[in-house]
Amino acid sequence: MTIVGWLQISLLFLFVAIAIKPLGVYMAQVFEGERNLATKLGGPFERGFYRLAGINPDKEQGWLSYTLAMLAFSLAGFVSLYAILRLQAYLPLNPQGFPAVPADLAFNTAVSFVTNTNWQNYAGEAVMSHFSQMAGLTVHNFLSAATGMALAMAVTRALARSKVSTLGNFWVDLTRATLYVLLPIAFTIALGFVAMGLPQTLDASATATTLEGAQQVISLGPVASQEAIKQLGTNGGGFFNANAAHPFENPTAWSNYLNIFSMLSLSAAIVYTFGRMVGNRRQGWALITAMAVLLIAGVAVTYWAEAAGNPILTSLGVDAAQGNMEGKEVRFGQAMTALYAAVTTGLSDGGVNGMHGSFTGLGGLVPMFLIQLGEVLPGGVGSGLYGMLVFALLSVFVAGLMVGRTPEFLGKKIEGREMKFAMLAVLILPLVILGFTAISVMLPFAVASIGTAGPHGLSEILYAYTSAAGNNGSAFGGLSGNTLWYNSTLGIAMLLGRFAYVIPVMAIAGSLAAKVKTPASAGTFPTDGPLFVGLLIGIILILGGLQFFPALALGPIVEHFAMLAGQTF
Repeated sequence: MTIVGWLQISLLFLFVAIAIKPLGVYMAQVFEGERNLATKLGGPFERGFYRLAGINPDKEQGWLSYTLAMLAFSLAGFVSLYAILRLQAYLPLNPQGFPAVPADLAFNTAVSFVTNTNWQNYAGEAVMSHFSQMAGLTVHNFLSAATGMALAMAVTRALARSKVSTLGNFWVDLTRATLYVLLPIAFTIALGFVAMGLPQTLDASATATTLEGAQQVISLGPVASQEAIKQLGTNGGGFFNANAAHPFENPTAWSNYLNIFSMLSLSAAIVYTFGRMVGNRRQGWALITAMAVLLIAGVAVTYWAEAAGNPILTSLGVDAAQGNMEGKEVRFGQAMTALYAAVTTGLSDGGVNGMHGSFTGLGGLVPMFLIQLGEVLPGGVGSGLYGMLVFALLSVFVAGLMVGRTPEFLGKKIEGREMKFAMLAVLILPLVILGFTAISVMLPFAVASIGTAGPHGLSEILYAYTSAAGNNGSAFGGLSGNTLWYNSTLGIAMLLGRFAYVIPVMAIAGSLAAKVKTPASAGTFPTDGPLFVGLLIGIILILGGLQFFPALALGPIVEHFAMLAGQTF
């Protein structure tokens, strides 16, 4: 580790911290319907959308109606994207002449982008036409992120309001998130990416002459526009197979900085939006602090592990001072690769600028564990917020048990109904991740897809289902996932990780909205101070540790100690 590396990391977090309040205030204005320059300019378009769709923006929905609208919209998105991929050969903007995407891969990809997972069992430049990339994948990068933001606003209103039966209007929240937040910011970021050298063209490829005199065909396409919303919406699906390690997706240290900043900015700012909308900005900062502590710890451990190097490579004569550079781009180094890895997995982004499977045992464990904590550091845009609020409810419930009082959160009594739904939500991840992993390691045709035998092979499978169920989308590498088994089961894991989680969360929101919001008393446990932050961090770590530690002990932890002993598998 170096001072320069830590300075790079610190400056990035400083830039994000500066952006949190202005972005958070702006989003609060948008979702509360306040007038500002953006809503004045976009107002006619917004009202036009409602008229075309036959939507009454003044009619609010209860939690069930809101949830059903979200599910119907997601189903329509899945069907439309699946159709685009299957009919790709007959659709325009296919200069490469790519055939239709196979049925099982199309299912996996459609589920992946609708659920904001963006797991990719394909090489984009060799499978997807420009039309599929733009009208299919990029569009759903916007819509899946906007869906997560809408759901977060519904949960926020449940805690902000008192004794009501409605949580807002899904179609209004979806439209405003897309029109006023994601589109203008993504457009600005895309312009920045173009200035930094990312391609934005409808040409299929360019031919270059190498230094040896050979001809090389280089894939091109509308990269900058997809890259912008990929990061801003915490999607992570790359235009190219190498994702953000590809020089056309991430050419320089400056573009790498903008990638990471784009990932973190909205996800962190929407937590401030929550604090503002519930009338307690300190509550928003408390949640941000808990997220930041765990995320920075993840960065530190990953950076330390990778900078310390691999004793096995050192024994082969590799200079230990260089650390572990396997699977990393030299233009980024260990510091910015470790930062990218922790951020993309603490979020639900899934983009990568290095090969996680080439990290050391401990360095590879951290990204996997950050996903297993629930994608709440700060998680996806919107989805991270409502995931963290589930942990907050569990924390105040534990605090209430310790002092013998009925737990409260922001003036709402937390009772048995809310706890049942909260536990149902948090048990989805271990059930899906550990269940599918256990089945896969017992099936010869599933084991045949791993790239490395031993503990690392287990990690490849465990990471795949962790990434899918956590709606992350990053991969450990080495696993040949484009098979009928993995395309199908990973798709099911993505669906359960998104919808089986959010339905009980919305049920909690409906229950809380109907309750009377009572003022804090002398006996109320404060949830905006350091004691609550510490308790919240402890609950997150305990749940993650107890659920996944046995599986991690058989994979990356074993690999870490074997590496220290100089053993290979």
